[in-house]
Amino acid sequence: MKTSAEKMRAWTGPAIFSFGFRPFFLLGTIWAALAMVVWVLMLTGRDIFPTAFDPVSWHAHEFLFGYLGAVLAGFLLTAVPNWTGRLPMVGWPLAGLVGLWVLGRFAVAVSALLPWGLVMIADLAFPIALALVLSREIFAGKNWKNLPVVGLVFGFVVANALYHLTLAQGGYPAGGVGLRLGLAAAVTMISLIGGRIVPSFTRNWLAQRRHPSLPVPYGRADGGVLVLTLVALLLWVTWPAQVVTAVACALVGVAHFWRLSRWSGRHAVGEPLVWVLHVGYAFVPLGFLAIAAGHFIPGMGPAAQHVWMAGAIGLMTLAVMTRASLGHAGRPLHATRPIASLYVLLIVSVLARFSMGIFPDQDWLLHLAAGAWIAAFGGFAVIYWPVLARPREAKRQPMSAARLKG
Repeated sequence: MKTSAEKMRAWTGPAIFSFGFRPFFLLGTIWAALAMVVWVLMLTGRDIFPTAFDPVSWHAHEFLFGYLGAVLAGFLLTAVPNWTGRLPMVGWPLAGLVGLWVLGRFAVAVSALLPWGLVMIADLAFPIALALVLSREIFAGKNWKNLPVVGLVFGFVVANALYHLTLAQGGYPAGGVGLRLGLAAAVTMISLIGGRIVPSFTRNWLAQRRHPSLPVPYGRADGGVLVLTLVALLLWVTWPAQVVTAVACALVGVAHFWRLSRWSGRHAVGEPLVWVLHVGYAFVPLGFLAIAAGHFIPGMGPAAQHVWMAGAIGLMTLAVMTRASLGHAGRPLHATRPIASLYVLLIVSVLARFSMGIFPDQDWLLHLAAGAWIAAFGGFAVIYWPVLARPREAKRQPMSAARLKG
């Protein structure tokens, strides 16, 4: 039976289709930067695409279901073979999955010219195909402990469908249950997978330096925090304007900060690839607290959601992509100054966008947020293009399965 490495070496086509993280990380970040440029132009009143979505709803959809969908695919198609011991998807099947993602972006962009049902089918083809592929691998590998990840991917599909249905019914998708459900699924996935990889990568780095303070292993308390997270998110999806939801979000925010405090992040400031994971995860509890505050501060709602969307999702995905791309391409696991600058740019973007909710008349904050976002993801595409589009460096040591599994 072939190993993963043998299967990848057997692929004689473009190197970018030799592993799942390569095309999806590269195209996802290019789209993250390009879609933000389009969004800024939309704010000036220009009709860039003949889309049926209003500008805000298109912007939210293409980040949550477009960009994040690509990054999830890249991460999971790379991680699941390590979880299950089965062979990865490479070559033309992988290229076909990438094509479905591109089809979804095109269909949404020209949705005003097509029946809404056809647009929805075209857009959902990619996440449904991804969910089925992951389900097949999890069941074939009998990797039952990762079934919740597959369940969250299916939840992502349902959320995207609800987003389209809200539009078809004449509603405002960016303020509907589809967006909240999709965002809740993403936050849950970060809480679940981030709770594995953040302490694991931190432990590896500290252990190599024989540091005495190592992260606390996963225990029942972590499981309790995850249960409380699901309850709070369910309340937010169904009753976002209720006081009980605000209180639950505040409590869960404190619980996640407590969880994060046990991972020894303060001892890992010497390596950007490690500390950025802690900062990215910190936006999960900050988002819960911002959602809670938004109940009492008028106009804070959209800014609070951006703490999760741009902060937790944006920074955590950027952190994972920069690390995983280096490891699987045979490069040293160290963030150079240009890579570290990407993290700083994205943090600036998040803070500027949140500040816009507090000072809505300061338009320069929105331009700063957009510009820093474009620089961060555009910079990733430029720096990592040779890493993702060229064959793996054979002389480097591969990142172990245990590291990716966390």
